[in-house]
Amino acid sequence: MDYSEQRLQKCLQSVSALDEAAMRLARERQAKLAKPPGSLGKLEDISIQLAGITGRVKNKVDHKRVIVLAADNGVVAEGVSSSPQSVTLSQTINLTRGITGASSIAKHFGNDLVVVDVGVNAEVRCPAVIDRKIAMGTKNLYREPAMTRDQAVQGILTGIDLAADARTDGVEIVGVGEMGIGNTTTSSAVLSCLTGLPAEATTGRGGGVTDSSFLKKKQVIDGAIALHKPDRNDPVDVLSKVGGFDLCAMTGVFIGCAMEHIPVVIDGFISIVAALCAVRLCPAVRGYLIASHASFEIGYVIAEKELALDAYLLLGMRLGEGSGCPIAFEVVSAACAVMNTMATFDEAEINDDYLEEIRKQDSFTVK
Repeated sequence: MDYSEQRLQKCLQSVSALDEAAMRLARERQAKLAKPPGSLGKLEDISIQLAGITGRVKNKVDHKRVIVLAADNGVVAEGVSSSPQSVTLSQTINLTRGITGASSIAKHFGNDLVVVDVGVNAEVRCPAVIDRKIAMGTKNLYREPAMTRDQAVQGILTGIDLAADARTDGVEIVGVGEMGIGNTTTSSAVLSCLTGLPAEATTGRGGGVTDSSFLKKKQVIDGAIALHKPDRNDPVDVLSKVGGFDLCAMTGVFIGCAMEHIPVVIDGFISIVAALCAVRLCPAVRGYLIASHASFEIGYVIAEKELALDAYLLLGMRLGEGSGCPIAFEVVSAACAVMNTMATFDEAEINDDYLEEIRKQDSFTVK
């Protein structure tokens, strides 16, 4: 095992389970707040999860960051996308200008937006884009493995380092997005490998393709898996053979945030596939994940079930870029506000004896 693989294994081993003692104290405080038990639903769940992540009952998420990983995918040569590959470069730069879907929402809420080139198939002449390029895009996975194993590990470690940078910068919550033409194809391929499902079950139309291109997309995915035979029990092998540099780095951000005890928000389909890779590599990562919106892509539901997560928002979104993260940040912020500033029954001078019978019913108890 070379140095990079050894470092990755040490990173995976360093992720700890959620702080059960802090979560117990958070549940106890929720039970004392002046409201019927469980009446704030998922906001209560989030506040308890945050306690487990940070070890503190009261938390804040004032410093928010969306990390967008940009890369190209050689598989576009097979006609699986309606957009030209040049769009990756254009939108990578436009993200830094605050004029894309995700960056305009992030800008509106005052969030950091960090754009990282991990494999754009061009020279990116934009100082605002962080250069972590692994290669000029991946290979065409329909003809050969998308990348080497070493490159896949490098991508994951890059994401881990970006999470460490977020901690250094005082970031309190991270969202994970992407930019790369062809990455719904790679994501569906990775999801099919990890679940054993055919492309028919995991593949949507992505940014929009014709019927013939959609059929070709599924054929390419099934064909690539049959050709390369990725080991579904080894996510690094799966990523190297049918994934993308963006997926690798996103996987690393999820792992890195868990290492740094930072809550991390999943965006849409590509993001949740990377989250699944992270959890397959290190199951403890799951406790640090917050699902934002339910993507319109059909594979999203499969990955969501694999992770046993529920998205907090149903908006019919399917843009990607991390566009769901700034909206989800506001939900998490609301959960913090409840835990931090809502009065207890004693503080509100309300006798809560009338709730005793309700509290005995498990259906009203915060888990």
